[in-house]
Amino acid sequence: MAGLINFEDEKEVKQYLDNIGVEFSYQCYKEKDPEGCQRLADYMEGVKKNFESTAQVLKLNCETNKHGESCYKLGAYHIQGKGGVAEDLKKAYSCFMMACSAGGKKSMDACHNVGILAHDGRAVENGPDPTTARQYYEKACTGGFAPSCFNLSAMFIEGVPGLSKDMGLALKYATRACELGHVWGCANASRMYKLGDGAVADEKKAEQLKNRAKELHFQEKERQLKFGE
Repeated sequence: MAGLINFEDEKEVKQYLDNIGVEFSYQCYKEKDPEGCQRLADYMEGVKKNFESTAQVLKLNCETNKHGESCYKLGAYHIQGKGGVAEDLKKAYSCFMMACSAGGKKSMDACHNVGILAHDGRAVENGPDPTTARQYYEKACTGGFAPSCFNLSAMFIEGVPGLSKDMGLALKYATRACELGHVWGCANASRMYKLGDGAVADEKKAEQLKNRAKELHFQEKERQLKFGE
C-alpha cells in the first residue's frame, strides 16, 4: 500500500529513518522548537548511536531552551562522562537542578538526583548537605517518586547533622514509599509498627505491611523472570 514502509527492506527503512532525522533537525534548529530538539537528541542517541551529537543537542536544548528532559539527560551524560562531555558531578548537579525546576516527565527523577548528590556531598561544597537533600527529596516524594520517600524515611531513622532523628516522620515517609510500591518502604514501616517505633504498636498493621512487601517482592521477581525470557 502506498505510503506504508516495508520494514523488511533495509534500504527503505534507512531512508525513512534519515528523513525523520532531517525533520527533527529542522524542528530544532530552524523552528527553534524545544520538543523538536529533544526528539532530535533521542533520535541521535537511540537510532544513530552518535552520543557526541546527542550531547551537543542536549546542551543546546538545556542551556538555551531550559528543556527539563534535556537537562536531565545532560546531567546523566555528565555523571558518566558520555558523549565527549566532562565527567563532572557539579555540572550534573546543576543540570538536575534545572530539570527539577523546569517540570516535565523527568522532573521528579531530577529532583531525586539533586537530593542524592546533596545527601552524599559529592557535588556540593563543604560536604554533605542534609537540608538541601531533604528539600529535594520532599519535592520528589510529593510528586510520587517512591525512592525519595524511602530516602527521607532513612534520614529520619538514622538522624543526620542538622536533621534530628524522628521516628514519626520516618514512619510517615516509609508508609508513603510503600503506598508508591517501594518494597523496603513497606518492610521498614511494618517493622516500625511491630516495634511501636513512630506510632503505637499495631500487629495487624505490621502484618498487612509485611504482606504488601512480600507481594511487591514477588512482583519484582516476576518482572525479572519475564525480562529474562
